[in-house]
Amino acid sequence: MSKKTLIIGAGGVGNVVAFKCAMNEATFGAITLASRTVSKCEVIASNIKQRTGVTIATATVDADRVDELIKLIEKCNADIVINVALPYQDLTIMEACIATGVDYLDTANYEHPDTAKFEYKEQWAKDDAFKEAGVMGLLGSGFDPGVTNLFCAYAQKHYFDEIHTIDILDCNGGDHGYPFATNFNPEINLREVSAKGRYWQEGKWIETEPMEIMQVWDYPQIGKKDSYLLYHEEMESLVKHIKGLKRIRFFMTFGQSYLTHLKCLENVGMLGIKEVEHKGMKIVPMEFLATLLPDPASLGERTVGKTNIGIYAKGIKDGKEKTVYIYQVSDHQKCYDEVMSQAVSYTTGVPAMIGAKLMLEGRWQGQGVFNIEEFDPDPFMEELNQQGLPWQVEFL
Repeated sequence: MSKKTLIIGAGGVGNVVAFKCAMNEATFGAITLASRTVSKCEVIASNIKQRTGVTIATATVDADRVDELIKLIEKCNADIVINVALPYQDLTIMEACIATGVDYLDTANYEHPDTAKFEYKEQWAKDDAFKEAGVMGLLGSGFDPGVTNLFCAYAQKHYFDEIHTIDILDCNGGDHGYPFATNFNPEINLREVSAKGRYWQEGKWIETEPMEIMQVWDYPQIGKKDSYLLYHEEMESLVKHIKGLKRIRFFMTFGQSYLTHLKCLENVGMLGIKEVEHKGMKIVPMEFLATLLPDPASLGERTVGKTNIGIYAKGIKDGKEKTVYIYQVSDHQKCYDEVMSQAVSYTTGVPAMIGAKLMLEGRWQGQGVFNIEEFDPDPFMEELNQQGLPWQVEFL
């Protein structure tokens, strides 16, 4: 019986997910792309039709409203909902999937719109409800979180008896030509990088000031880059699932121009997430800033260079110390040529499609809420090579 797939979100990542689902039409069947702004969906659908010959349906939905989501899921008769909307909307979409008995997948964990904090707590709390509904919720099937989690699980399965330390290393060596822009949703991006850092060591979380810890890493095919310690959500689940872990950290690259702009914006209050009054109107500074910055979905055509995201793991195998570096390199222009999005969107959207593909094909099954590393990494790692994200492994 042909499957039916509902994708919610029509930004850069939604574009990639829709394209790649259409390219795997035999698995995804009838595809509907929905967003608050249906015109964005229609542009994507038109591009997919022109490039692949596949027709996808479009719809409008307010993902903050559970009742609207339920109506749309029922109208589409969806077998799975792929959530690539804002992380603020994870809980409402999950509630709609529970109510309709439909499997759920997302790429990033829940963030409260009024608090610059992201964590899995409220999504994990829905585990019993998903079990009672007899459906599966897969959390964090993007790249980081997502592929990086599976790099860890794959290393644990094939290369180590115990992994003691993990550094997750995220480098975007691309250049879009703007003095300052974000490669994904500006609010999410700026909240993430301006927050205090955090890493896990010897059973506890250690907090740092924003950008306090930096290391220079030599990224294959890109070169040496300043890499700054941030908190990132995949660490929260990996500390539960990697055996013998003593420390895990996350690093991301930033150029000096980006950091200078970021500091200036922070100093003048433009990164604020609380309402302020301006000429008799209430505005949120960061939301206003987001309207001034280039739309991340528009960066694809002008972005050149490569991304490199991976894990550097140390541990024990057969009583001997071992070090493994697993990483994936993507070229911005090659990604754009394939699906009209740059590599940051591509590396998130392709893993979302792969996770959904494994669920629809019955290769990943379960009832309840799961993080991606709880499943066998092998079929996902095989799909990465087949679907445009070939990975490398080095033994150091």
